[in-house]
Amino acid sequence: MAVARGVRERETAPRWRGRETGVALIFLAPALLGFIAFYAWPTVRGVYLSFTDYDLLTAPDFSGLDNYRRLLTDDVFWNSLWVTLKYVVLNIGVQTVVALALAVLLHRLTRSTVIRGLILLPYLISNVVVALVWYWMADYNLGIINQMLGWVGIDAIGFFGDEAWAIPTIAGINVWRHMGYTALLIFAGLQTINRDVYEAAAVDGAGEFRIFFRITLPLLRPVLALVLVLTVIGSWQIFDTVAVTTQGGPVDATRVIQYYIFDQAFTRFDFGYASAISVVLFLILAGVAFAQLKLLRAGESDQS
Repeated sequence: MAVARGVRERETAPRWRGRETGVALIFLAPALLGFIAFYAWPTVRGVYLSFTDYDLLTAPDFSGLDNYRRLLTDDVFWNSLWVTLKYVVLNIGVQTVVALALAVLLHRLTRSTVIRGLILLPYLISNVVVALVWYWMADYNLGIINQMLGWVGIDAIGFFGDEAWAIPTIAGINVWRHMGYTALLIFAGLQTINRDVYEAAAVDGAGEFRIFFRITLPLLRPVLALVLVLTVIGSWQIFDTVAVTTQGGPVDATRVIQYYIFDQAFTRFDFGYASAISVVLFLILAGVAFAQLKLLRAGESDQS
């Protein structure tokens, strides 16, 4: 009887596995179709167009590596890379420090869901709305920020009209919007750290700063690696704030690479060249993400 039961189980197992696979494919189909339609196919199409001369009105004309050769001598392209890099360094540097401080304060001082919601609130507002509100607030003539500076005897600042202030201002706006979300990601990582480690360190007489640098930061490394990869990739793709406020000015001081791609594609209708820039940006982001994961040892954890 046991032998017969075993034979029947072996015969029915493949049927059940086949049914489970079919059900799994049904559930995966919408996401898979969306990925193919909105990610995979546009990526393949963009790579193909990068080797063509295409203006949307006529059929793509294969031009080989001409678009990539053009990149090498395009001063505006290299300037857009430099401007984007400055923005990324400012945005990531400030955002990470502020978000880490907020996360540690939330973890050590309060567990209030109301406070977490308030911190996350700016992230729930549309990028365009945030950019417009800050653009009005920082207006040179009528903005409340310059009026407040005038009350304390400081001359008005052209936050969006001055080359030296434009990128730091845009970076500050995006730090304000994203720091709450980044802080909650780090806060989630802090909750995975065993509290016994902190109690043992406190018994040994370690102070807050020593605990932070010797325990919290090392144990947070995998989470920080993930957060940095996400925020760096997002920062390299900055577009909407620039489009709403400065449109790349003044004098290309805020012409980030995403806005340059948009300008080439939808203003000059040079889709082939815009696709080539997009491919280069994709390669940059892939290289940066890979380097971050390796350097930060994202797959390793100091927690036992």
